[in-house]
Amino acid sequence: MLEVLGHQMFRRLFTAQVVALAGTGLLTVALGLLAYDRAGAEAGAVLGTALAIKMVAYVAVAPVVAAVTDRLPRRAVLVTADIVRAAVALGLPLVDQVWQIYVLIFVLQAASATFTPAFQSIIPSVLPAERDYSRALSLSRLAYDLEAVLSPLLAAVALTVMGYHWLFLGTVAGFFASALLVVTTALPLLPAPDRSVPLTARIVAGARVMGSRPVLRGLLALNLVVAAGTGLVLVNTVVYVRDLLGGSDTGVAIALSCFGGGSMLVALAMPRLLTTASDRTVMFTGAAVVPAALAVATVLLAVEPGPTVSWFVLALAWLTLGAATSLINTPTARLLRYRSDERERAAVFTAQFSLSHACFLLTYPIAGWVGVQAGHAIAAAVSTVVATLAAITAARLWPADEQVAPIPVAVG
Repeated sequence: MLEVLGHQMFRRLFTAQVVALAGTGLLTVALGLLAYDRAGAEAGAVLGTALAIKMVAYVAVAPVVAAVTDRLPRRAVLVTADIVRAAVALGLPLVDQVWQIYVLIFVLQAASATFTPAFQSIIPSVLPAERDYSRALSLSRLAYDLEAVLSPLLAAVALTVMGYHWLFLGTVAGFFASALLVVTTALPLLPAPDRSVPLTARIVAGARVMGSRPVLRGLLALNLVVAAGTGLVLVNTVVYVRDLLGGSDTGVAIALSCFGGGSMLVALAMPRLLTTASDRTVMFTGAAVVPAALAVATVLLAVEPGPTVSWFVLALAWLTLGAATSLINTPTARLLRYRSDERERAAVFTAQFSLSHACFLLTYPIAGWVGVQAGHAIAAAVSTVVATLAAITAARLWPADEQVAPIPVAVG
């Protein structure tokens, strides 16, 4: 997998991604502490609202910004997004009102919604060889998973010798380093967009492409499978561990690391796996395993066996969910690459970014509100049903004879 880092342009862009991810991880920890500092016991509500704002920015802002900036050089878009994120991180410690946090978070996430799909859409042109691109996707997936594990640890070490406000400076440094790497890297030249297409058409262009091609229609449903599994883990792990298992904050971290560990194992194996199995086989294996793991979690929450059995089953279910969602997530960019041409690729990557996050606007409330109102076993059962129906829908939308490979695509 690491052989792909021998490609200088990709190595520099991947390094930019890693340092930006590290900055984001530090910001996550610092933001939680800032919310507690400003809101006290209501910090949970503040963070919940910030998470909702993040999803709204990802879903609503990403397609609009992508359409508005599609005529600008990709380097300018990426660097500007990094600078905006750095400026927001620099301003967050200065706020003294909760509403100011919300405004800055929206700006920050809007910049992230600009950076991420633009960055992802460049990589296929940087690494045209399928073997290299598959390795790059696995490496990128691994970077995301490692960030989720290592950033909190790095923040914890830093907080032993400094106040949390200094973490924001670490975030600023990460975004500035990312911008510097991008601005000093020779990016590939991409075809100029069609300037005759009106703005409203450009905003929905990526979604139209995804809706017009069977493989990408199947991907839209697979996004919901991923959201059903991930939503339950991210929203309810702390409740399961602390309230149902009587665990500690360390237990919460261990449970979440099981989910991340499963994802990392698959990311490491993916380059070899895709040489022996088709993308469809790999992704639908994940789509079958996600509902099964959610069903196990449902039974666990309904039966409530002893603590030893419960811990073992929960860890196994979370490990399996992490692996299964990674089986779907990691090859996703290959589908987008091979079912779009260079002129429409940025719009397609943006549409996937936006629509995949839109699924969480359904699964987060299911995991959270249904769990509170009807019980955690019911919430897990509903998530299981959603994942199952989404997997069946994906199988119907993506015919078995539609394999992932470059196809001629009409422009316009």
